[in-house]
Amino acid sequence: MKKLLVIAALASVILASCGGANGDKAQTGTEQQVAEEKGATYTVDSTASSIKWKGYHKGGFDPRFGTLKSEGTVSVEGGTITAGSFNIDMNSVLTDSSSVDPAKSGGKTSLDLDGHLKTADFFEVEKYPTSKFEITGVAAFDAAKDKSVIADATNVISGNLTIKGKTVNVSFPAKVVVTDNEVSVQSKFTINRQDWGLAYGTEGDPKDWMISQEVDMELNITAKK
Repeated sequence: MKKLLVIAALASVILASCGGANGDKAQTGTEQQVAEEKGATYTVDSTASSIKWKGYHKGGFDPRFGTLKSEGTVSVEGGTITAGSFNIDMNSVLTDSSSVDPAKSGGKTSLDLDGHLKTADFFEVEKYPTSKFEITGVAAFDAAKDKSVIADATNVISGNLTIKGKTVNVSFPAKVVVTDNEVSVQSKFTINRQDWGLAYGTEGDPKDWMISQEVDMELNITAKK
């Protein structure tokens, strides 16, 4: 019996360490100087763009996923992104109904989760209605030393991501395509919500412990002249 308890305890630790996230792990650091806007300005086409998110319970179980809306601009010079600024509407958070089974969630629906995410337990949208991402640098992606879940990644984008008033610099691989009239950016990366103080309840609260700290973000941004 004692041996079985030890095995069970080890299994719990392993599951707890596996958040289920499958994006590129974003590199994080302190807030950096925002890049200077140079060249032509492209405006984000909100109808052709999307921001997708996915969160997990510990062990990667019962993922919840959905979308957010944003607007912004991208600056381009010599076929390269030089700067960019994006405002994310936190009131637009929308959970995909297929990710919440009321039979398993005590009758709660995706709409219930939307409402909860907007409260002070998470994003506190009344006080912080928008989040912001401002590009601080764009470097070439070196396939010889860098890895990415994005096929044919071209660049590593760094920027200040501000959520609930806290700013953290994040860097992630992306596939960037620039034409005369359009810029597209595709990326899938994973952040740690605790870097922005996003916790459910107080520190050590069992409710928060049951939620993985890792959150996947998937960007499909199209900006046009």
